Amino acid sequence: MASQRFARPIFDNPFLKIQELPGNTVKRNSESLKQANCDPKGTSLVVTRDVDLDTTKNTWLRLYVPRRLTKNPNPKKLPLIMYYHGGGFVYFHANTFIFDVFCQALAERVGAMVISLEYRLAPEHRLPAAYDDAMDGLEWLKNTKDEWVCNYADLSKVFLGGTSSGGNLAYNAGLRAAGMAKELEPIKIKGLLLHHPFFSGKNRTESEEKQKDDQLLPLVAVDKMFDLCLPKGVDHDHEYCNPCANGGSKHLDEMKELGWKVFVSGACEDPLVDAARACVRLMEQKGIKVFKFFRDGYHAMEVFDQSMAAALYDAAKDFVYAASRT
Repeated sequence: MASQRFARPIFDNPFLKIQELPGNTVKRNSESLKQANCDPKGTSLVVTRDVDLDTTKNTWLRLYVPRRLTKNPNPKKLPLIMYYHGGGFVYFHANTFIFDVFCQALAERVGAMVISLEYRLAPEHRLPAAYDDAMDGLEWLKNTKDEWVCNYADLSKVFLGGTSSGGNLAYNAGLRAAGMAKELEPIKIKGLLLHHPFFSGKNRTESEEKQKDDQLLPLVAVDKMFDLCLPKGVDHDHEYCNPCANGGSKHLDEMKELGWKVFVSGACEDPLVDAARACVRLMEQKGIKVFKFFRDGYHAMEVFDQSMAAALYDAAKDFVYAASRT
């Protein structure tokens, strides 16, 4: 096992004991799924509110707006980040406490409206269900008359972003959105924010081998969650797992033509960091401008420990506002 210089968070980690149950489901421990209520009155720096997306799928959206905007009679509209939470497509929710805190800070520190999607989880709903839900969210954004969106969001400056499996979701939803950019107008997507994206493949990378016994996200858990979320009968070189398979998606060319920019962050002690770097190389080879933010640390550390997050928020802010100007 490689030495780990950064202490991993102490919590009831579902990744260390994935337990399948009868009925095509898994055990989800309630303690690791501690939830945060929305806060529409704004007792903190950010106001939040939940909105139904598709009640037949139990999908919904949590909206985040910096409270200072709500006090301004003529607020300046902000870039909008559609955010997707992590959890290997198997665990957690949009209102899981750690992701709620992360989105609040993202809205306040970046200076953006954030909309976090509650999407369907695997194995009950295997991919591409989560990607379908993300497209439902973009369709909602295109058509909504929601007061907060109308008052505070600049729909010409939209970004898709997410952490871990949410980064995978942002990437794959982005590929779809690039292929239907005209249909999504007046939404104009400017780019992607991939925070420690959840990618892998059949062939082991150096970081996967080196960090295979990671105390937060061991390789056996990575493989198991992909087994649970990928379509049945496919291997880990499927495009939903390995973005570099077969030379990458044809929609990357459309991303380039649209002028999208992509922010990719990673951590040196993350088993998945080499897969993220491979995705960066693929996009750069396709001519897409990629902003890289790789540093010491572990998988999704800024979500688990806010004391480690300031540099990420600063880098994301610089990226969002630079990309919004183009």
